Amino acid sequence: MKTRLLSVIFFFGMLITTAQNVDYNTQKGYIAKGYDVVAYFDNQAIEGETEFTTMHYGVKYKFSSEDNLKTFSSNPEKYIPQYGGYCAYAIAEKSKKVDINPKTFEIRDEKLYLFYNSWGNNTLKTWRENNVKGLQIKADKNWEAMNLK
Repeated sequence: MKTRLLSVIFFFGMLITTAQNVDYNTQKGYIAKGYDVVAYFDNQAIEGETEFTTMHYGVKYKFSSEDNLKTFSSNPEKYIPQYGGYCAYAIAEKSKKVDINPKTFEIRDEKLYLFYNSWGNNTLKTWRENNVKGLQIKADKNWEAMNLK
């Protein structure tokens, strides 16, 4: 019983340590450049307000309403952008941390993916035109390797 308890404590300790060691894209001081990560799940890219902010794992989040702040606070893991908020396509294809356009996003498999979109290069469009499942698997592996360094 004692061994099992120690195993559980170790497992959750590793989860917390890993989450805290992730390099988050915090342009403008906030994840997703201050856009409301809960609103994305309603298919809306809305910039958050400074009066509705919180921190999770040392990262600041802004929300467009108190309701969205409360929603996030009740289950933050659901709303954290994949790959630290960097461009999902760049993580998959180049293992590079590339900034995003906060208006270019996708909710897939109940997860938030953000993308680069500038100068005629919309990586969300490229992501969708290719093998998305394959890109997700590749990005997951690349992100894990990038965070073990």
